Amino acid sequence: MTRRPATRQHSGLLVLALCFVTIVFDGYDLVVYGSTVPTLIAYEGWDLDSGSAGLIGSLALVGMLLGTLSVGLMTDRFGRRRIMIGSIAWFSVCMIATAFAPNEVAFGVLRFLTGIGLGGVVPTCIALTVEFAPKRRRQIANAVMFSGYSVGGVSAAVLAITLLPVVDFKMLYALGALPLVTLLPVVYRYLPESVSYLAAVGREAEARAVADQHGLVYEDVVAPTSLESNGDLAQPISSMRELFSTRWRRSSLLFAAANFCGLLLVYGLNTWLPQIMRSAGFALGSSLAFLMVLNLGAIVGAISASFIADRIGIKKVVTTSFLIAFVAIFLISLDLPAGLLFLLVAVAGLGSVGTQILVGGFCATHYPQKLGATALAWSLGVGRIGAICGPLLGGLIASWALGYQVNFYAFAVVAVLGAIVVASVSNNDNQSQISGIATEEPRAALSTES
Repeated sequence: MTRRPATRQHSGLLVLALCFVTIVFDGYDLVVYGSTVPTLIAYEGWDLDSGSAGLIGSLALVGMLLGTLSVGLMTDRFGRRRIMIGSIAWFSVCMIATAFAPNEVAFGVLRFLTGIGLGGVVPTCIALTVEFAPKRRRQIANAVMFSGYSVGGVSAAVLAITLLPVVDFKMLYALGALPLVTLLPVVYRYLPESVSYLAAVGREAEARAVADQHGLVYEDVVAPTSLESNGDLAQPISSMRELFSTRWRRSSLLFAAANFCGLLLVYGLNTWLPQIMRSAGFALGSSLAFLMVLNLGAIVGAISASFIADRIGIKKVVTTSFLIAFVAIFLISLDLPAGLLFLLVAVAGLGSVGTQILVGGFCATHYPQKLGATALAWSLGVGRIGAICGPLLGGLIASWALGYQVNFYAFAVVAVLGAIVVASVSNNDNQSQISGIATEEPRAALSTES
């Protein structure tokens, strides 16, 4: 009896750790492209300019769009554990293949295929982290997990600074295959299946056993079967249909728009910041250092903001973070001392990459547990259109030769739009009855945390 809570706590932390490391590789595999854009454009063997580099940057994100939307359709059938294992294997194999791409066309196709695998892990990791975290710590747990993206981004920038002067850029892509021999065996051995999935497919005894092992209150994870007023069982409806029911339609559209703005900022800045700073007169090493600082700011800022969000509410914090991004990104466009620019880039990391981490947590906790994965898959899937637009927008502006400042003006406008969208999300959707199903939030707040 005395050792059981410790075992449960350890198990919950293991789920968080596995999702964190997975997102580290997800972040590395995406940000490594931005780290190599200046080298790719200058690479004599290939014919790339700013426009084509922006297109290739978007191809991975088109793949992520397909991967994310596919997860929303496949999760109910295959479960989150198998989706995670398959996605890790997929993007790892594609990364090693990318390292051997013979030309820019093959390179672009392989970036697209890599994106399919990467798109599968993001909503899965968020849903698992939220499900296995204590009720009152879900925002901070999600922020810690998703800060792995920025850890991967920092790793990509540091390795680029260190290795690009001495090795071919393709070596950086080969390193993206490490999960095959490091992460995948551990995930296969230790990652549990989602309790809500097990219950949904009728494996209730197994679902209760997993919930007990990880210190979860089964009834808080799995909503009771909906009942009509006469007590008869209601006809089940699909998660997607419920997501667009009268109760949830407005929120579902707004979260998709919020993810559009957030992901445009994340991938626009991570793809083009080094090249933009080179256009501003900085050397390659300094330009890559800006990318590293952007992601460091995201790590510190998102975790700190999530502590605040657990106390004053996630909506206020996300709205404020978008506004902080607007101010910081606009100021970066000015002719300021290098030290101040580095500070502003760190703040922009909080407001862009960090804010997107918070948007994911906001979405995951806004809906009842059984809708969480589908809501994330939908909003992130549509949001991927913004991710696709980010690299394209940066490449288009660069090809117009309007000046590097215009990139920052465009990104600042997107940040303002993000703040408006998040501020428009209703506060009380998750306090009500949804299609006859109680969300159980009031009772959950009184539950003993693991």
